[in-house]
Amino acid sequence: MGESKHTLSNDVISDFPGKRARTLRFSLGAPRSAQVIGDGSRALFLRSDGPEDLATSLWISVFDEHGEHAEHLLADPRELLGGERREEIPAEERARRERAREGAEGIVSFSVDDAGDTVVFPLDGRLWAGRIGADADKVRIGEIPVSGGARIEARDLQPVLNPRISPDGTLVAYTTGRKMVVVPVNAGAQAKVVLDVDATVRPDTTVGLAEFVAGEEMDRYEGFWWSPDSDALLVERADESRETMWYISDPANPDHPAVGRRYPRALTDNAEVDLVALRLSRDSGPDGSIEIGVAASADVHWDQQEYEYLAALRWQQGNDPLALVQNRLQNKDRIVTIPLASALDSAGGEHDIEATVLLEHGSDTWIDLFAGCPCRTPRGELISAVSDERSDTNRLEIDGKAFTPAGWQLRELLDVDESGVLVVASQDPRSFDVVAFGFDGSVRRLNERPGVWTASRASSGMVLSGRDMDNARSVMTHSWVRGNEVFRATIGNHAAEAGFAPRVQFLQLGGDRLQAAVIRPSQGSRYEHAEKLPVLLKPYGGPGFQQVVYSQAMYLEAQWWADQGFIVLTADGHGTTGRGPSWDRAIFKNMAEVTLNDQIAALHALPEAVPEADLEHVAMIGWSYGGFLSALAVLRAPEAVHAACAGAPPTDWTLYDTHYTERYLGLDPQVYEDNSLLDDAAGLKRPLMLIHGFADDNVSVANTLRLSQALLAAGRDHTVLPLNGITHMTNDETVAENLLLAQRDFLYQALGMEG
Repeated sequence: MGESKHTLSNDVISDFPGKRARTLRFSLGAPRSAQVIGDGSRALFLRSDGPEDLATSLWISVFDEHGEHAEHLLADPRELLGGERREEIPAEERARRERAREGAEGIVSFSVDDAGDTVVFPLDGRLWAGRIGADADKVRIGEIPVSGGARIEARDLQPVLNPRISPDGTLVAYTTGRKMVVVPVNAGAQAKVVLDVDATVRPDTTVGLAEFVAGEEMDRYEGFWWSPDSDALLVERADESRETMWYISDPANPDHPAVGRRYPRALTDNAEVDLVALRLSRDSGPDGSIEIGVAASADVHWDQQEYEYLAALRWQQGNDPLALVQNRLQNKDRIVTIPLASALDSAGGEHDIEATVLLEHGSDTWIDLFAGCPCRTPRGELISAVSDERSDTNRLEIDGKAFTPAGWQLRELLDVDESGVLVVASQDPRSFDVVAFGFDGSVRRLNERPGVWTASRASSGMVLSGRDMDNARSVMTHSWVRGNEVFRATIGNHAAEAGFAPRVQFLQLGGDRLQAAVIRPSQGSRYEHAEKLPVLLKPYGGPGFQQVVYSQAMYLEAQWWADQGFIVLTADGHGTTGRGPSWDRAIFKNMAEVTLNDQIAALHALPEAVPEADLEHVAMIGWSYGGFLSALAVLRAPEAVHAACAGAPPTDWTLYDTHYTERYLGLDPQVYEDNSLLDDAAGLKRPLMLIHGFADDNVSVANTLRLSQALLAAGRDHTVLPLNGITHMTNDETVAENLLLAQRDFLYQALGMEG
């Protein structure tokens, strides 16, 4: 990939911070979250109306019998709510959106039955549904009134959280957090509470909700699962009473009480998670409605004392459910099957079910999770993911034998059918490719250009979506095969454009050939022909995430920084994904030293490729782990990095959550001290700005306050920028805009640059 160039006007670059903030990083108006349904000729997706419209609507992409394509609006949240007000988002739903990094409003998730005929979604804490017939442009969306009859008031059945339609399209299950509710889709039917938690006896127990670390670290947002036959549910029950109680306050409004919540802090207790299996009964009422009952229930057991994490669960047609469970250190896991069919059919009432171990894995460090795994092939073979040390490849195995080829680094399993598996995988770590690996040994890459891609597939249809280096806008393409004909259409994208293409050069730096991206000032910039320019290191640099990828959108902000007078360098060091298990695991118990050394190595190697880079004037900025690295750099490498802005930095890893932190640092308190910033405070010699949101429930503001306290105690000058009401997502337009400007001005002064 060569360097891209573009001439920018001063107005375009000066407007960037505000435009970026108003458009949620240029994401509003872009189609997303596609799901192909039915025979593949239809696909549901989400999209707001314009580049600054937060209200996301539900749409459908359709090919008719002649192959003609159309897009139809199914549900607009403003119309459903009467256009009088914005939706009221329940606290539990706000927490789920924070875990999923969801910044939009309106319809942000949906559930559809197996046939693709009925769709349901939550809005305003209420339940909505629509039938999708042959005329997609005539679909009517309506609220399903949730009524529990005389003994249960409607308010006791709210809010409606995470509704999921049964595979046969007749029932909807959802949770209120305390109650698991099932309601028939047909109008007028009464809801049934199928599982309840007595808040007076178990005040910190939820049902049907994924616990904090599941959503934040495992990418598991589901807390209950339908059986393929629509006659049973598996429900998570999480007792969080042993977790630490943390409080989030609003210092700018001292009359507002602090909000308490449980947080799984590293080296302390996790939530106790188990499963409850429910067999449902159905009776027809005199008016033709369906009355729901619970015919049998059972507590599901595995070795929870040794394997306390429920990482994944999959329930496929013709099979008992599969679950992936992990031990506390995540260096052992088990795939277990839960024999529900025989257990729930054999007896009524309440009894226990013991899970059966199918497969075990072990590691000297940790075992990664891969979305979509485990599952079964249509023939019943077990598909699982493994980090193969011999080939240094993350790959799929079938019934314990390696299946996907060595050198293809697995990222996610998307689908499996009779022909093979559909995955996201990489040969070049900068490209996330959608690849079909056939059971016949065939390999087909489905994206034409390198980029960051994903897909949804059903029957003979597919939606391919992602980004590449040709354009910052995302691309979503719907294709459908009928006989020998292939129909293809691009789904409309209404997102704003930055008005420029970043000037990116991809490099491999240093002895470890670190993947790096260099962004220079644009053509026409006052800095374009400068003989020397200060360097801005802009990493994430932490485990599990990459920034150096073939996606133009990743470098828009970097181009803005370059046109403020910097050579911008982003480098992916050890621990970032895409280069195999040994690369990932080089950071084990030594995150701080290894990840910082990689950034310094990339910096020192830079002048050979970029001679105008001035290593006498170097700054670093970053958020989250990137914020940790930025503060770490000026504390432990002040000779190389001369100023830093650290956003939401986890300065003390004992304040971060269990599943992430213990995976990399283990359980030895000394390892935590070695990777903490607090004991380095006395060594600060360079300008440091600490930035943190008081409402951050992921990286607590306590991290920044403790480092600031240590710096003050050591007599070290520093700057703290508190962001009241701001979460880890920096979810305020004004703050997001001005935060860039505040950091720029701080670095100008720190490095002695002209403003």
